[in-house]
Amino acid sequence: MKFKTINPATEEVIGEYKTQSNEEVLRILKSCHEAFLLWKKMTLLHRADKMKKLAQVLRKNTEKLARLATIEMGKPIKSARAEVEKCAWTADFYAEKAAEWLKEEIVQVDGKKHAVAFEPVGVVLLVMPWNFPFWQVFRCAIPTIIAGNAVVLRHSNQVPQCAQAIEEMFVEAGFDVFRMVITDHDTVGHMIASESIAGVSLTGSTEAGSKVAEIAGRHLKKVVLELGGSDPFIVLEDADVDAAVKNAVIGRTMNNGQSCIAAKRFIVHEKIAESFSKKFAEQMGRLVVGDPLDEKTDVGPLVNAAALSKVEQQVQNTVKKGGKVLVGGRRLERKGFFFLPTVIKHAPRDAAVVDEEVFAPCAPVIVFRNDDEAIAIANDTVFGLGGSVWTKDVVKGERIARQIDAGTVFVNSIVKSDPRMPFGGIKKSGIGRELSHYGLKEFVNVKGINVYEGNK
Repeated sequence: MKFKTINPATEEVIGEYKTQSNEEVLRILKSCHEAFLLWKKMTLLHRADKMKKLAQVLRKNTEKLARLATIEMGKPIKSARAEVEKCAWTADFYAEKAAEWLKEEIVQVDGKKHAVAFEPVGVVLLVMPWNFPFWQVFRCAIPTIIAGNAVVLRHSNQVPQCAQAIEEMFVEAGFDVFRMVITDHDTVGHMIASESIAGVSLTGSTEAGSKVAEIAGRHLKKVVLELGGSDPFIVLEDADVDAAVKNAVIGRTMNNGQSCIAAKRFIVHEKIAESFSKKFAEQMGRLVVGDPLDEKTDVGPLVNAAALSKVEQQVQNTVKKGGKVLVGGRRLERKGFFFLPTVIKHAPRDAAVVDEEVFAPCAPVIVFRNDDEAIAIANDTVFGLGGSVWTKDVVKGERIARQIDAGTVFVNSIVKSDPRMPFGGIKKSGIGRELSHYGLKEFVNVKGINVYEGNK
């Protein structure tokens, strides 16, 4: 099958590609498994040295990589540079921490010695999306590989040049346990079923996660799923409104609004809702929308025409149900898939921009009267990825954060991933964790070694 990639800012064809056959892909899986058999015997010190080299390679190629991401999926160039640097930082971080986190644990039982060892499981298939074409891959690949596994990447066909560049970075750093493939969706099922694959990590939609988990389940393969989100952004009565607005803009427009952990539902106390909404709309309206290669651009295009049409439908649905558009609410009249940053007040809870995941810079404001109502609104969703609470009373903020049904909640900060903390969701936002020592151990065999005295 052949497909073309389109620059979302210009609608120009970037390139044409042909998907690989099942036979070719399975050969790659087999060769990656053979490389794993050698890699798993390497010391952690050796693996850590390779990771340090990977960080150096990434930083050396920052400009090249950032430009690829911007052209293929439309993120502002300054954001693309920051994404590459975050990948390099994570490589350095795991090079430093892996030996400590994978150290054998000694347990006191009733025999002579009892130890818990963390051993690699094999080749892990990464099925990754286009929206953070580098970070989504590296945040999973780095801990998986340093734990002793090998990785095969099936990236989104929106970003094949990014996928090829990632493989080049690993090769330049001296790794032979990272390979990428270009396939159609059906081939992913054959890959999961292959004896060469030990586990699967997917970042994507809830629908895609369900399909991958179903196939993996039939073949008894471990899965980690990081899926969609509809993160609540709760602004309490005592919050610093100006600070909350500033971060609301950042949280809703990061990556052009196309992020699973973006702030998506703005739940604001009734006494400050009018002031918050007005300031929010003013600041969203001042953002520079345009060419993502321009250093001055704040918001670039959505990924494709379908994404643009979907958010238009979601906004129209919300307006019909009583929502009032304060700013934006429409596409930019120019080439490219641009949607203006949007704020909608009086958004009913059954409106599309509240009830569905919105992958665009569109922000509904929902009013609450008391803390219990705010918590109920925040949890009234099938998703459970992240959330944030804004207040001057951090004790109260933490108390509310602990009642939010999500994998990670922040008080007085937007939601963000960090290699020092676990990342992942509950409910329909996913299974398992990435990052921290929890993510490092997702694809290991937690093996108990039990030694008793021999018969005398």
